[in-house]
Amino acid sequence: MFQEIDDGISVAGQLDESGIAAAIEAGFRTIICNRPDSEDGAVPHMVTEAAAQQGGVTFHYLPVQSALQTPDDVRQMADILASAEKPVLAYCRSGARSANLYGLTLQLG
Repeated sequence: MFQEIDDGISVAGQLDESGIAAAIEAGFRTIICNRPDSEDGAVPHMVTEAAAQQGGVTFHYLPVQSALQTPDDVRQMADILASAEKPVLAYCRSGARSANLYGLTLQLG
């Protein structure tokens, strides 16, 4: 369910309330939603955010388009990660967009 892509950084596909509970149980301290609420099949971020906050986990909503991560998206993700308590879990539809976004933050140096 969770794929570690770097030390303290993991990605996952779409999470719902039970997925958030599993992430909390697995020890994640920060969760980032990269999936826009408007995508077909997306669980509204307010649902997952409430579950994360109820479990004492910091939640960030940074929706990005599947085919295009803008320089602003990359900067915002880098800013979130710079102050995030690890371990961090970022999720989207499949996990690939979150992994790509993370890879782009590494290029910022």
